[in-house]
Amino acid sequence: MAVLKCAGRTLDLARAQVMGILNVTPDSFSDGGSVYEAQHLSVERALQKAAQMVNQGATLIDIGGESTRPGAEPVPVQEELERVVPVVERLSRELDVVLSVDTSAPEVMQAAASAGAHLLNDVRSFSRPGAFEVAVASDLALCVMHMQGSSPATMQLRPHYRDVTEEVEHFLQFQLQRCREAGISDDRIVLDPGFGFGKTLEHNLELLNRMQRLQALGAPLLVGTSRKSMVGQALGRPVDQRLYGSLATVALAVGKGAKIIRVHDVAPTVDVVRMTEAVLNETAGV
Repeated sequence: MAVLKCAGRTLDLARAQVMGILNVTPDSFSDGGSVYEAQHLSVERALQKAAQMVNQGATLIDIGGESTRPGAEPVPVQEELERVVPVVERLSRELDVVLSVDTSAPEVMQAAASAGAHLLNDVRSFSRPGAFEVAVASDLALCVMHMQGSSPATMQLRPHYRDVTEEVEHFLQFQLQRCREAGISDDRIVLDPGFGFGKTLEHNLELLNRMQRLQALGAPLLVGTSRKSMVGQALGRPVDQRLYGSLATVALAVGKGAKIIRVHDVAPTVDVVRMTEAVLNETAGV
């Protein structure tokens, strides 16, 4: 699929695109409180951070109001709405960028769509009651992700696979067919293997190494390995020292077919993506 249709916008997938992470959760490990005042997001500061990522080369911004890191507890829907919707409204007015909303709550999906979002990114693959119906009725792009376990709070409790790549492939194939049968066109669908979601270090390494198998599904792949524990465990690095390891996974992911790279560190990632593509295509694409 050369393009992704996102609620009236078209994202070119002839080359890999970079998605910048904009967490609007007070306990976000990646932001460290830098965009929060008294544990409430400052919309103005969120706009500044998003604008910086766009200037650095991000073509998508992923806005999340509920932490999905291992062990994270659910956030009340009303609180998630209050965190996310004002940011979507402001960014949709101010920035020329695809706005993704990282949520599993159908109420948040609906409100975000009305506020100007373009993509729904659900780590639970639209499994909550009403979520899939909201997604189908919208014209937003959808990202469905593999996660072993029912929620981030429990996903890392002894994950087990016979063959992790095969099981992820089968799950994503099922989700792709589900979307098609509901009338969602292929040019609105993105698939995420779910690195770090119900997977050990060994599972993550194997999945990344064999990820090219997932290209056979025929849908663009989104990969998010930025600063994750798989990098920390492999290198013995705390979260604030995982940039170089994360960039290595980006180069590998692009080489194996990823079309959207979800990251905290946009500027260096854009360089890695473009350099990797220059080698793969044997031509500079600047």
